[in-house]
Amino acid sequence: MSDKKKKQAAGATIADINVTPMVDVMLVLLIIFMVITPMLSKGVSVDLAKTMNPIAMQNADKEDAVLVAVTRDGRAWLGSSQVNPADLPGKVKDLLSTRLDKTCYVKADSRARYEKVVDVVDNLRAAGVDNIGLLTDLDAKARKAGAGEPAAAEAK
Repeated sequence: MSDKKKKQAAGATIADINVTPMVDVMLVLLIIFMVITPMLSKGVSVDLAKTMNPIAMQNADKEDAVLVAVTRDGRAWLGSSQVNPADLPGKVKDLLSTRLDKTCYVKADSRARYEKVVDVVDNLRAAGVDNIGLLTDLDAKARKAGAGEPAAAEAK
């Protein structure tokens, strides 16, 4: 080799980017998000009514499920935004206009006033909802007996 080539080889810096640390950080972030995502609840958190023999409704956990919550103080929530129960028919019609399955799920706090839950159900019926799923939780006594998993009751 000539002296010029030896000088370039000995004193040259490497211009390649080392992506290994970046990939390590990205994999750690991916694992963190995979662990945390199932813990995030959809919509508003309520204390569901307890039942002995709930019916499993896996469709309520889907991303595009129409979920209406009634909190203990009687406020209604469509997804994660608070709504007036009288405004539910218009908003739910918009959500269900492109769907074949016109099912909505109602999760009401166990200590919510019954009239507020009935008002929400009536407004969903006015929106043209075919099926309304009333989400419930498995009773502690039934859970100890191994009766099943948390699910829901369906109203047709």
